[in-house]
Amino acid sequence: MAWSTRQLAELAGTTTKTVRHYHEIGLLDEPERASNGYKRYGAGHLVRLLRIRRLTDLGVALADVPSVESGDEKARQILRDLDAELAADIERRQRMRRELAAVMENRAALDMSADFRTLADDLPEAQRSLLLACSSILTPEAMAALREQLSRPRGDLDAEFAALDEDAPDEVRQRLAERMALDARRQQRDHPGLADLGSSSRRETAVAESVVVHALAEFHHRAHLDVLRRVHAILIEDDTTESENDDVRG
Repeated sequence: MAWSTRQLAELAGTTTKTVRHYHEIGLLDEPERASNGYKRYGAGHLVRLLRIRRLTDLGVALADVPSVESGDEKARQILRDLDAELAADIERRQRMRRELAAVMENRAALDMSADFRTLADDLPEAQRSLLLACSSILTPEAMAALREQLSRPRGDLDAEFAALDEDAPDEVRQRLAERMALDARRQQRDHPGLADLGSSSRRETAVAESVVVHALAEFHHRAHLDVLRRVHAILIEDDTTESENDDVRG
């Protein structure tokens, strides 16, 4: 008894479109036709189709099927490469599962990479958003330095800045800026690379600066931005004064 294309496809658990495609690319020989012109497939075609399905289910590309069937060194290399790809994919999926578990346990981890996960609970929403934006431009080394910087005990200064009212008076902003400038200077000494966006970024400086500027503007209100501007001005003034004193001493 011979089978039609539809019957062969059903026996092999595939589709008539797939069978015709295998004919077109030379993987499956065309059968003889009956007097009415219809294809008539036999057991050999079924076995061949099942063998192709077996290999493709294992991940072998259609173009590699003939080589794998040969059983030579090229076939073994193809299978070794496929095994390596599967191992990498398993590791990637396991990592994804760990990440999903972290997000289900603590939604703050949705914004944070695995390296920063332990910091997620302590960071205000604006700082998490800023950190996530900066991860698109900073080098791995800079991100590691930033992680170390953020791992320090969080004092009242961070909380005061986060809670700053948008209509805070000038004297409150100035006092906060002066305290933050001292902290920023200490951070610069501990992590000098972070002070230079050009060297700590893996993007062009102009692009990196645009990310930082946009993120700061969107995730902070006007009082926050005013304090940050004052901090920057204090640092610049201190640097200028120190440079002038060096010139005098020289």
